[in-house]
Amino acid sequence: MRVSSQGVTVVALLADPDTPTEIAQRMAQILPARLADRSGQGRRFEVKVVSEPFTAGTEDLPTLMRRIMDRRKAEDWDIVVALTDLPLHSHGRKLVVNVSHEHGLALLSLPSLGGLRLQTRARRAVEEAVLGLAGPKATGAEGPPQSQPLLRPFAGRLAPIHPGPVSEEKTADLRYVVSGPRGYLRVLVGMVRANRPWRLVPGLSKALAAALATGAVATVNSTVWSLAEALSAPRLVIAMVGSVGVMIGWLIVDAQLWHRSAEGSLEARQRARLYNASTVVTVGIGVLVCYVGLMVINLVWALFILNDQVFASMTRTPLHATGYWTLSWFVASVATVGGALGSGLESDEAIRSAAYSKREQERRHMLQDDHGD
Repeated sequence: MRVSSQGVTVVALLADPDTPTEIAQRMAQILPARLADRSGQGRRFEVKVVSEPFTAGTEDLPTLMRRIMDRRKAEDWDIVVALTDLPLHSHGRKLVVNVSHEHGLALLSLPSLGGLRLQTRARRAVEEAVLGLAGPKATGAEGPPQSQPLLRPFAGRLAPIHPGPVSEEKTADLRYVVSGPRGYLRVLVGMVRANRPWRLVPGLSKALAAALATGAVATVNSTVWSLAEALSAPRLVIAMVGSVGVMIGWLIVDAQLWHRSAEGSLEARQRARLYNASTVVTVGIGVLVCYVGLMVINLVWALFILNDQVFASMTRTPLHATGYWTLSWFVASVATVGGALGSGLESDEAIRSAAYSKREQERRHMLQDDHGD
């Protein structure tokens, strides 16, 4: 049982900046009371949140665990639970949590918890890790200590989470991983959520300005009116898909967001596929949000500026409600292509900042530096 000299177990939440720190700060408000209630016996807990980039420069698990161990020794904490929004791997599997009962450490990879109810899942995982590390260090004849974090409370019966191999590592004695297609999808959704794709819209100000200008001009163009009235619904869908695809492809290629692994191993190729999938989904969601926003703005602009008599004289079709929607839909596709051209005015750094979390940006900077060397 880990207890400080004052009879209080000091728990440090060592969190990477950005999302992990926000999650740690929110859970720290209720964690001491919940831990005290669940542990019983009058136990008391003090929870501290420390925000620092402990994953900077590496994704190697033993290295990260040693860094956490050094921080614990330097600060004399009883237990340390580290949180990161980087996807970590172990023996070809995606890591959920890495635990060392001997050293009072746990490392939690947030993307492996998925993208839904992340705050609740992270809190449950931290609770189980702390209670397991704070318990008596009884051991069986073989294997890790018996006071282990329980799988079910934070994973659920249907979650693709299971114990992973630890081998002879000295920095961990218990590990949970996800594997299989469902595990891959779970990590992918978690990575996309960590990137917060909705930030892409305000992050690309020049591209958005170009799209809005294109849409404003196209809305009052009689040729665009005629085209919008002549196009069938399937062709409008094709125009939408094509314009969104052009915007996604242009952003990825122009800002060099596509990840190419310098290693030839199977695990390196799997990582590259995972990173690229998260890039496509992140940018895709951001572009779709932009598209919907452009469609709404174009509709409002059309309702304000269009004259039904002028429209009917040019297109020989009366301007009804469906006509407004059709025109706004088509103009949104045209404006999205204009936005793709306008995104060329954005710096690569601005696009990366809009598309990725802080940890992912630093990881990609490190890879670029390594390739440059």
